[in-house]
Amino acid sequence: MDKEISIQEVRKQKSKNWLIGIVALVVIILIVWWLRNTLSSSITRAEIRTAVAEMGAVENTLTASGEVQPEFEQVITSPITAVIQQVVLDAGTQVKAGEKILELDKETTQLTFDKEKDEVELKKNKVVKLRLDLDKSFYDLKIDDSIKAMKITSLKADVENAKRLQKAGGGTREAIETAEMNLRIAELEKKQLENDIRIKQQTMRADIKDSELSAQIQEKQLMEYQSKLQKANIIATRPGVLTYVNKNLGSKVSEGEILARLADLGSFKIIGSISDNYANQVKIGMPVIIRINDTQLRGSLTNIQPSVQNNILSFDVALDSKSTDLLRPKLKVEVFLITAAQQNVVRVANGPAFKGGSVQEIFVLRKDGKAEKRTVKVGLANFDYVEIIDGVKPGETVIISDLSEYKNTKELEIK
Repeated sequence: MDKEISIQEVRKQKSKNWLIGIVALVVIILIVWWLRNTLSSSITRAEIRTAVAEMGAVENTLTASGEVQPEFEQVITSPITAVIQQVVLDAGTQVKAGEKILELDKETTQLTFDKEKDEVELKKNKVVKLRLDLDKSFYDLKIDDSIKAMKITSLKADVENAKRLQKAGGGTREAIETAEMNLRIAELEKKQLENDIRIKQQTMRADIKDSELSAQIQEKQLMEYQSKLQKANIIATRPGVLTYVNKNLGSKVSEGEILARLADLGSFKIIGSISDNYANQVKIGMPVIIRINDTQLRGSLTNIQPSVQNNILSFDVALDSKSTDLLRPKLKVEVFLITAAQQNVVRVANGPAFKGGSVQEIFVLRKDGKAEKRTVKVGLANFDYVEIIDGVKPGETVIISDLSEYKNTKELEIK
């Protein structure tokens, strides 16, 4: 016998059926929405940036920063210890060769120069006096040697006379021996004197040379002071612009202290810096691109600083075109070091669509106005272009905007 179902249970069953139906409908709607977003979606033309694939060169680069500096900057230092007496020109002034920049008090150095000059004269006079004294001593020795020679001649005659007297019976053997002894003594004394003359000659040459060298050293010191006095006139040795001038009037500056800097603004170089993480890729001679606003300049890396400071590696870049209206001192620029290059490859303009991987998914426009997702193989890349090794042909249009929100979409409708 069937049991009668109550009204409450009927209502409860109906509510349950309605709930199941609503849930099923929501699921169906979600599935349809997901399928539509996966298989097809739309975007307006104004929301995207596109680029046409073309054949050309692509250079792989490392991004660095740089600062424009004059290629030539002369550092003018104080040649003497002095006081700054007058500043004639200020920093930023364009100067010509020969223009005075500042004036130093040279009185102390001038007094030292005058003293050195007097000492040089004394040294020269001392050399002359020494030469005269040595000449006199040598002359006296030569006279003594002549006298010894004459005495020896006389003693030889005495020996012969003593021998003749003995033969005649008027002399003795003792007289002959005495005469011969005196002769031998005189001959030894002459040899001794001749040796003294030779030594005296050598001593004279050495003493005169020492005195002349001492005088020459003193004279060189005098010339050095004279040169310092001339350089103490702080002037521009070439045309340029003063980038720094010591304006501390009355202050004392030491020898070698910087007084001014003179830059030649006719040519420039770039001082670059990059993280030391790329130190093994930075090489002398590698090509470099300098970007100033929308203008690119080319150059090459000429020097790498040996020391790393705060994990930053510094280097110098010589520009192919050293003079341009765009360059000025202290200007910050973008620097790109070229590590590799490919010629005549498929390339597209770089944009947010490229994330840096070797294999990526991008959207390519079709002739029907829709964009299809493609998996492409990417090669070299720089700030301007990306090399497409596979997946895109020359002439095809690529969306370079970031469309990561459509990563599950196979096709986009462009409105």
